[in-house]
Amino acid sequence: MSTLTTDSEQAQWSVDGLLELFEVQADGTDRYTAETGIAGQDERQVVEGTQLVAQAITAVAQRFPGKSVRSVQAVFVRAVMVGPPVELVVDVVHEGRSTATAIVAVQQNGRRCVSVTVLTDVPTEDVIRHHLPRPNVAPPANANISEMPMAGRELRLVDVVDVNSPDEVGSPELYAWLHYDPIPTRDDLAKALVAYFTGHLGISTTMRPHEGIGTAQAHLTVSTAPMSISVAFHEPVRWDGWLLYSHESTQVGAGMSYVRGTVHTEQGELIASFAQEALIRPLRTTDSAIDSRARF
Repeated sequence: MSTLTTDSEQAQWSVDGLLELFEVQADGTDRYTAETGIAGQDERQVVEGTQLVAQAITAVAQRFPGKSVRSVQAVFVRAVMVGPPVELVVDVVHEGRSTATAIVAVQQNGRRCVSVTVLTDVPTEDVIRHHLPRPNVAPPANANISEMPMAGRELRLVDVVDVNSPDEVGSPELYAWLHYDPIPTRDDLAKALVAYFTGHLGISTTMRPHEGIGTAQAHLTVSTAPMSISVAFHEPVRWDGWLLYSHESTQVGAGMSYVRGTVHTEQGELIASFAQEALIRPLRTTDSAIDSRARF
């Protein structure tokens, strides 16, 4: 039985199923295909942008065996819909002994939807080393369980009960503890899983200081969408236990927001840094002709 279904045949996300989706299949020279998955419980038909980023990571890892993915920068130009598979076309910009770079065009039905630049390298010994310490926030045991259903994933929020509520007002920061089961041992899949959550709470972080507005209103009274994501992976990407995703919204205005963040292990190691640009605008009346479940 597929890991995307439950015994009741109710479609449901799971970590096992997510890792299956991240895998891409070769389909010719520098071309790969991947599935889009299932609709969410709210029946929203748009694929998570970070799922496509994760698939680009595994595609480039296939293309450059022996090298490690160090960073990805993605720009989302069109929504990818649940259903038809996506095609990933890898344009190799440079392939050397130490580094290699490719630009991945993610396409659906012949139209480019996402452009992802991926940098890979062969890690070397340290010359110098330091990292930003893990924020001193409440541990997972003292954080609030958040209902973001996925079998095998547990999400807990620090000092926040309902991340989507317009009534949850505070500083433009969010700290989220995540626990995954299973945790991938393969380097590219581990990085794909780390990247997947980097876009989930950025818009909520930006809205948090503003009374009367929250992500519960997204696609209903407010138009929101991630427009770009960048993730840098700090070698090595290995962990057990919990991960802490820290988010800080440094600016919002003129219809766009900017959020930066870090991913630390429970033991305090910094394994990734990320940034997100997102659209936050009034919902246009012309959008009423588009089903809210399919809006970008």
